Amino acid sequence: MISVSIVDDHNIVLDGLEKIIAESGIAVLTGKAGTVAGCREMLKKRQPDVLILDVGLPDGSGMDLCPQLKAEYPAMNILILTNYAEYAVISHILNNGASGYILKNASSEEIIEGILTVASGKRFLCEETDSVLKNEKDRQVILTRQELQLLKLLAAGYTSKEIADKMCLGYETVRSYRKNLQTKLGVRGTVELTRIAIDKKLV
Repeated sequence: MISVSIVDDHNIVLDGLEKIIAESGIAVLTGKAGTVAGCREMLKKRQPDVLILDVGLPDGSGMDLCPQLKAEYPAMNILILTNYAEYAVISHILNNGASGYILKNASSEEIIEGILTVASGKRFLCEETDSVLKNEKDRQVILTRQELQLLKLLAAGYTSKEIADKMCLGYETVRSYRKNLQTKLGVRGTVELTRIAIDKKLV
């Protein structure tokens, strides 16, 4: 049986994945967490064959966490399960430790296939992710409501600390959102981030 742990901050996702794994006959759930901190504590006790990891977490980013975990636990295979369908995000994570990438609208069959594939040491992409990588030039950047709000505040000249206060988020969470936005939009700093946001009429 393949041991699987899950890191996702939505209970409905955790419950759904737990059911899929329990009914699969090929895997067993050995742990679950909803935050970066919770993930680290979980992995100190036991490392699974496959870690299912979301990109957006309350206290940090799966994009930053993925390469760190792969460096710490090289034998563990990381399977990303997220709503982020942007080419820049997908390619960045696949180039930094992830063995597979599945979108949350994937079927249970695709999820099980993904677990089996990465557990065997191979790369797995769900059908939609594969399509995004092959047709990245035609893909539009889609931002979440919080990302759009963050962009507007950055464009207005607010600092990360001020944005954290206005959005009722932790300072580190805002920093992670900024990093995710920079990756999504293919820019490096705040100036470029603001410029491209205005150019693309995202704010």
